[in-house]
Amino acid sequence: MPVLGHILYMLVFVSIAIAVPTHRLAENAGLALTIGTLGIWRYGWGAVNFARAKLFIHFAHPARRAAAVKEYEARNRPAHAFFVVTTYKVDVAVTVRVYRAIFRAAAASRGGATVVASVVDVADERLVRRIFSLMPQNARGVHLIVDRIPATGKRDALAASLRILSRQCPTYDDIVVFVDGDSCPPEDVVEACAPFFVDHRLGAVTTDEDCEISDSRLFRDWFNLRFTQRHMMMSSMGLSRRVLTLTGRLSIFRASLACNADFIESIQFDSLEHWRLGKVPFVTGDDKSTWFWLLKNGYEMAYLPDVRSVSMESQPKPGFVGSAVALMLRWFGNMLRTNGRALALGPRRIGLFTWWSLLDQRISMWTTLFGPVAVLMSTLFVSPLVLPIYVAWVMFTRYINCCLLATFRPSFPISYPFLLYFSQICGALVKSFVFFRLDRQRWTRQTAEASHRIPSASERLRGLSSTYVHILASGWLLFAAFMISSAKI
Repeated sequence: MPVLGHILYMLVFVSIAIAVPTHRLAENAGLALTIGTLGIWRYGWGAVNFARAKLFIHFAHPARRAAAVKEYEARNRPAHAFFVVTTYKVDVAVTVRVYRAIFRAAAASRGGATVVASVVDVADERLVRRIFSLMPQNARGVHLIVDRIPATGKRDALAASLRILSRQCPTYDDIVVFVDGDSCPPEDVVEACAPFFVDHRLGAVTTDEDCEISDSRLFRDWFNLRFTQRHMMMSSMGLSRRVLTLTGRLSIFRASLACNADFIESIQFDSLEHWRLGKVPFVTGDDKSTWFWLLKNGYEMAYLPDVRSVSMESQPKPGFVGSAVALMLRWFGNMLRTNGRALALGPRRIGLFTWWSLLDQRISMWTTLFGPVAVLMSTLFVSPLVLPIYVAWVMFTRYINCCLLATFRPSFPISYPFLLYFSQICGALVKSFVFFRLDRQRWTRQTAEASHRIPSASERLRGLSSTYVHILASGWLLFAAFMISSAKI
């Protein structure tokens, strides 16, 4: 029973807390002070985002939507919606469901719609055309364009689709809906999102997300937890009219910007100049490229918490840990490759809160790791009682955190506190690994043959340099943790 699991969880951490003599913490006042300071910082930052998210969802966003809808209706000029869909190695059943949802959403657009389906396989082209022909709404102003291209990557597919759209001569008031081949947009997505583009400062909007997973229960709980955390953070960022990503699952752009030649070039040929790795062409992370282009050009980006897409996710690897790590490597790699150049824009250009949030992305990996490392060293060199006290603290704080997250999405399984701690520690380890290896990129659907390519001599040299600086940084972290754990008053 779910309730029994929560009761047992609370009994365990209470039992641990009262069984350990807390006065022994005085043996390591330096550790307690450091962990407490880090805790105040991290939990204070979390409390700020929690409060901002609640303010945005319950007050700011409803007021903004009401004002946007009023102006949009008064204009009496419905937007034409261009849907850009990329499909590659997606299960047939998922493809059928996704395109049915897209065609229904396109048919519901009062200003008409054009769907550009980018596919690789001829079988997918036939399937998409067949689905469209069977839709009863296909005569209601929906135009289908199927673009079959070589399997050279999603960036090339998006660029080709946008160039097709640019030849359709979209107006300033039209919108482009980016949809992944495994995501279903809501039927009213156009009418729910288009009104916000009456604000000429707005470049794009992104929406809330939900998922359907037929794999293990643990993987499903982990994804649901991540989407709940995302909902809170995006709502907090939405208050500042700038988000930290425009997810590829479903994001909507002003058509005149999406068809801009420089915007298209930034998707297809985005890259990073790194002091040690040289030029790093971006393979994954097209959503970060579109986000950065809008950010550096001064456009606002909105989050719509009342519009939700549904994606069909699956484990990229047989085991839960392997699947989670594989996804984190891609997600955090995309984040860190864009983080530095976004920070370089400065707080005056992108806003202080947005800039500080980007800085926190870079710092948090080290602060997250510092606590557990210092505790383990104190357990080894000072007192073994430090470990159970830390375990009780972790269990208590993560449970409270999950209770707060449950105010955004009702209830939570007892696996959440464990998955939350796993995501924090494993995520920090993955971030620190990727931070020194920004040139490593791989799609989770990439074939095994491509990953077994023999690296060149220059690639091996870069790999050795990455390992060296990673070990050096980890050494400094261990040294600082040792000094703190051995400090006494």
